[in-house]
Amino acid sequence: MMQSVLRGVPFAAAVLLLGATPLRAEAIKVTIDNFTFAPAELTVKVGDTVTWTNHDDIPHTVVSAGKFRSKALDSDDSFSFTFTASGDYKYFCSLHPHMTGVVKVE
Repeated sequence: MMQSVLRGVPFAAAVLLLGATPLRAEAIKVTIDNFTFAPAELTVKVGDTVTWTNHDDIPHTVVSAGKFRSKALDSDDSFSFTFTASGDYKYFCSLHPHMTGVVKVE
């Protein structure tokens, strides 16, 4: 009887540990307004999703060469990207290249 109880202990401990530390990805927002990305620099974790929303009255894009590219975002349009690998992701607006930002993924 004692042996069968002890066999279940590692499984129960694993369930408790996994339940106690939920792994949650975060949703982070970047605002496009007045020809700027705000915040222009942010740090996120692998698995987090960043959503850019255009609040300007003209279109903008969000482009990270070779990584992601939005369509032209009209007013109040959004673009989301989930970061699956660590690194620095520099991005810009292809319609207004002076608009830049960076997402640092840890």
